[in-house]
Amino acid sequence: MAQVQQFKIKELEAFTYKGVNRRGKKVDGEIKGTSIAEVKALLRQQGITPSGVKKKPKSLFGDGKRITPLDIAIFTRQIATMLGAGVPLVQSIDLIANGADNKSLRTLMQKISVKVQAGLPLSETLREHPKYFDDLYCDLVKSGEASGALDAIFDRLAMYKEKAEALKSKIKKAMFYPIAVLVIAGIVTSILLIFVVPQFAEIFAGFGAQLPAFTLFVLGISEMMQAYWWVVLAGLIATFFMVKKAYSGNLMFRTWADGRIIKLPVIGNILNKAAVARYARTLSTTFAAGVPLIEALESAAGASGNEVYKNAILFIREEVSSGNQMHIAMKQTKQFPEMVVQMVAIGEESGSLDSMLAKVANIYEQEVDDAVDGLTALLEPMIMAVLGVVIGGLIIAMYLPIFQMGSII
Repeated sequence: MAQVQQFKIKELEAFTYKGVNRRGKKVDGEIKGTSIAEVKALLRQQGITPSGVKKKPKSLFGDGKRITPLDIAIFTRQIATMLGAGVPLVQSIDLIANGADNKSLRTLMQKISVKVQAGLPLSETLREHPKYFDDLYCDLVKSGEASGALDAIFDRLAMYKEKAEALKSKIKKAMFYPIAVLVIAGIVTSILLIFVVPQFAEIFAGFGAQLPAFTLFVLGISEMMQAYWWVVLAGLIATFFMVKKAYSGNLMFRTWADGRIIKLPVIGNILNKAAVARYARTLSTTFAAGVPLIEALESAAGASGNEVYKNAILFIREEVSSGNQMHIAMKQTKQFPEMVVQMVAIGEESGSLDSMLAKVANIYEQEVDDAVDGLTALLEPMIMAVLGVVIGGLIIAMYLPIFQMGSII
């Protein structure tokens, strides 16, 4: 096996060809191969005499849709089903590739198939694509290869991926509504200040009387927006990208930001529950697959999605590696609810830690689902209220001078 890994396997590429078939009819099309010589040989086997073969030029904007985590989750479930039905590994990958609508996913599957056929372990082949298969995924596949239970491992992986994507979808749904409220309110307010309020300003210019303070305040903001709207827009965009860059590139800022986010009202509660669910689900999946607890905790830390919880899980890992019980270490972090700590303690005492963690994950995933539904129901009238206050405030500011003049008359 070591000798096989020393040479580089050529990957399939797309070629276009022109030629003549057995009936003497001119044909053209597209075919995949590793070289022009191989493609010509393949065409001759199909009864086509090639007159021209060349590599298909790659598009400047890519050759298809990007591969999403949901695509990987679906692939994992498909391969788990096929392996469970007794279909050989390579044939399973080829069947999934042929049935993939996403061209990028199809190409990825074909690359994996070629290398597995050449004798490389699937886990090592997947590690060459860390963008789609993280260390946790590859480690579990490796444990399945070592134990000879690859179908069972893929079944666990499929469930893990499906649960993770469902949880991620709920979190996005929870975050969408507050952001939607702010964006809609900002757009409506900007339109009114830039296009509507100036019309009233022209009317007020002929009044010859002192305008109310609230009206003057709104007119001042309107003038600023008319003159410097592009500065405000550029500032918001620059701030967004600066914060995004700082969050991805600065550990200290990311830790600070994650700590503040999980303390937000309503949203913070959902994110905390989601982090606990993700921790329990990851640990349950890896530990049940035969991964040692220390390595399972390291995987859980990497999959936590929050620096505060990542640091807490790494602390638990250090304590467990020192011989302390996991539930005691969890309690010391003060990041996990008492119920979770007690359930882990019961799991440790009874020797059923993986099943107890799975129950914790199920409970908190359901709580996240309920909390998101509650937030959605709460924010729907809140959107109307916020827009009503913003628009109503601007209308009052514009009509206040008219009301005052009416009372004087």
